[in-house]
Amino acid sequence: MGDRTPFGRAARAGAGKTARALRRARSMLLGTGRLTRRVTHAQGAGRSGLGSLIESSAFNSAGDAMLTVALAGTLFFGLDVNQARGQVALYLIVTMAPFALVAPLIGPALDRARHVRRYAIASTFVMRALLCWGMASALPHGDQVTFLPAAFGVLVLSKAFGVLRAAVTPRVLPSEISLVTANARCAFAGLIAASVTAPIAAGLAVLIGPGWVLRIGTVIFLLGVVFTLRLPREVDIPDADPSPENAPATDPAADPGAEPGPPGKTARHWRTLPRVGPVVAEAMQANAVLRAFSGFLIIYLAFLLRQQRFDPVSHHVALGLLAACAGAGGLAGTALGAYMKARAPRLIVSATLASVTVVTAVGAAFFGLWAALAVATAAGLGQVLGKLSMDAVVQREIGEEMRSSTFAVSETLHQLSWVLGGLLGLGMSIVADGRIALAFVAAALAVALALLLSRQAGRQRGAHRPRHAAAVKDAHPGLRS
Repeated sequence: MGDRTPFGRAARAGAGKTARALRRARSMLLGTGRLTRRVTHAQGAGRSGLGSLIESSAFNSAGDAMLTVALAGTLFFGLDVNQARGQVALYLIVTMAPFALVAPLIGPALDRARHVRRYAIASTFVMRALLCWGMASALPHGDQVTFLPAAFGVLVLSKAFGVLRAAVTPRVLPSEISLVTANARCAFAGLIAASVTAPIAAGLAVLIGPGWVLRIGTVIFLLGVVFTLRLPREVDIPDADPSPENAPATDPAADPGAEPGPPGKTARHWRTLPRVGPVVAEAMQANAVLRAFSGFLIIYLAFLLRQQRFDPVSHHVALGLLAACAGAGGLAGTALGAYMKARAPRLIVSATLASVTVVTAVGAAFFGLWAALAVATAAGLGQVLGKLSMDAVVQREIGEEMRSSTFAVSETLHQLSWVLGGLLGLGMSIVADGRIALAFVAAALAVALALLLSRQAGRQRGAHRPRHAAAVKDAHPGLRS
């Protein structure tokens, strides 16, 4: 009888609407999942295993976004550019801390674990999941003894995942996709996942607290394990005989200044620029310049836009536009790399550095709010596209027996460059206006570009001379010794 009352009919109608809404949501979720799977597994990526690596990258970025939002405002992540310059300088220095382990310790260890790379990647997810759960328990009690080491460990493991992902990518590369495109797809999937997860995490932090956001992050990291273990078994089979194009960087022909190691043994020392060969060294140096420029611009313009008013735009709107333009530049660089068919990553690095130099010089000549935003967009695009191309150079030129340690060194170098650029921007925000600062940076970029081009030209001339000499001897047999 109760169901025939108006209240009962309203309850049934409400239940029916809820059920239909849940069915539509489930249908949309499944449709989104199928569409995502088609995109990540396109052009042979599903067959080779690249699709699973892209999906693992997405879960990695989603978990990191959950962690960052949950820890926003704590002692570890509570520093931002709106605070005092001393605090920002401290923040820049703190960001270097994880790399003190990644380069000298993590990279060589990952090189020696080439036969268990799937499990090494999976372990970065498992350990971060456990650390997130531990931080969730320590956060309500203010237990800094547990919280800070766990947060530091998560940062180190996140960098270790990035090194492993870059080292594994050539092993799952289908013939239809270039290395630059593969790197861009991983980065693009991570960017989309973080962009979707971050606002959701922010809302959950308000509703249920940061502790539960960390626990949800634990689940996300554990889901990453599932996709990692779906990588093909070939990932764990090291190359028995590296091909000539992936010859070790200690090969005397690639690097005349390097000392050859014992035959049949892998070099175990820390990778340095003279030991990776001129091609990889030039790509690293060019990318380091782009990273330093990005760090300079973010810190410098953040302080400049707070100190100098650009009517009719307020300080807060100007800072928001700066962040939006830098993010849009990064997104454009990732999308450009994802759809780029070129297989000449060295050319892409040089062209990117040249383009950023020109945009910065024009911005210095016509400095204003819109010029600053244009330079910020160029910096975001240049940093991402340069990183994707440099990763492709390392993946193509460095043998897998020391690819992880090379990536660890490159990540450390680039983070150090970003920090030094940020500290320079911090100092110049005190003494220089926008026109002078951008002119100074444009001149520095031009010098770096000139040095890069001169080295490339010198190496090409050196490569042509032996062939020319051999041709002369063939034409004149009497000249042979």
